[in-house]
Amino acid sequence: MAWLCLCVAGAMEMVWSTCMKLSNGFTDLKFSVLTILGMIVSFVFLAQATKVLPLGTAYAVWTGIGALGALIVGILLFKEPATAARIFFAALLLVGILGLKFTPGVKKRLRAQGAEPFSHTRTI
Repeated sequence: MAWLCLCVAGAMEMVWSTCMKLSNGFTDLKFSVLTILGMIVSFVFLAQATKVLPLGTAYAVWTGIGALGALIVGILLFKEPATAARIFFAALLLVGILGLKFTPGVKKRLRAQGAEPFSHTRTI
């Protein structure tokens, strides 16, 4: 469930960044409001994900999804250039996001230390 929350948070990053571009420097009220609402929803879902996932992983994946999504939206919607270099580095972002998702060991390491993984009530 935490990963689903994180994906929704990342998707909302794409929404609010697109709306911010469409707000024309916050001069268009409709898109300005949508930007702020998108930010709020994104932060709420990120906060839910960080209850379970490590902060560094959650934050990196959240910003990665948002950055990759904004790049794709920019290319498709705003006709930004899709150069080989941009595509290559977008692929690196995707590899980083997937790498953080599928890297094992964090829960196992915490259990070995005698801590319950990602419990926000544990004492350190």
